[in-house]
Amino acid sequence: MIFIIAIIAVATTFLGGLFALRFKDKLHLILGFSAGAVLGVVFFDLMPEALHLSEKFFQPAAIITIVALGFLIYLIFDRLHFGYPCVDEHCERMIERGDFGAGSLAFHSFLDGLAVGFAFQVSSAVGLVVAVAVLVHDFSDGINTIALVLKNGGSPGRARRWLATDALAPAAGILVSLLYQPPEKILGIILALFCGFFFYIGAAELLPESHHAHPTVWTTIATIFGGAVIFVAVQLAGGV
Repeated sequence: MIFIIAIIAVATTFLGGLFALRFKDKLHLILGFSAGAVLGVVFFDLMPEALHLSEKFFQPAAIITIVALGFLIYLIFDRLHFGYPCVDEHCERMIERGDFGAGSLAFHSFLDGLAVGFAFQVSSAVGLVVAVAVLVHDFSDGINTIALVLKNGGSPGRARRWLATDALAPAAGILVSLLYQPPEKILGIILALFCGFFFYIGAAELLPESHHAHPTVWTTIATIFGGAVIFVAVQLAGGV
C-alpha cells in the first residue's frame, strides 16, 4: 500500500506542474492560486501539525517563536543573497531565488513523505489519513514549484527539472521512513521552521507578485480559492 501511495504522490505532483506549464500565459492567476495554497498549507496543515507534534515538549508560544524564526531566516537569506536589484529579469540571482524557493518546497515534500511513512508505522488507519492530506495538496505543490521558478526568470526546462525533484521527493521521504524515524520532538521543530519559510514565500513573494502586474479581482479570487482548496482538502483528510 505505501509504495502505491508513493507512486500516486509522484504522479499528482507532476500533473499540477504540467498544468502550470500549460497555462503559463496566465501566470498571474497561477501565482495568485499558489500564494493562497502555500499560505493555506501553513495555516491549515503545517502549523497545526507542528503544534500537535510538539505539545508534549514545548509550549505553543515556543513553536510560534520558531515559526517566526523560520520567517526571519528566510527573509535575511533572501535579502542578503538575492536582494540586490537586477537589470535583466533573467539575471542569475533571480533564477537562484527561484531555485531556493523550489528547493524548499521539494524538501517540504520530502518531509511529507516522511510523515506518511511514519504514520503507517503507527497504524494503517493513521497512515491513510496522513496520506490523503499529503496527496490532496501535492497537485498544488507542483503548481507552486513551477510558479516560483518561472516568476523568477527560470526557463520551462529548469522548471521541469525542479518539478521532477519535487515529484520524487515524497517518494524518497517514504522510502527513508522505512529506515529511520526521527524523534517526534525534532520533527515538530522542523515543521515549525518550514511554516516560517512558506509564510514568507506565500506572503512576501507570491502574493505581491501575482497582484503587481495584474491588480484585478481575479487574482484575489484565485488566492482565496487556493487557500480554500487546501482548507477543504485538510478537513476532508481529517474526516477520513
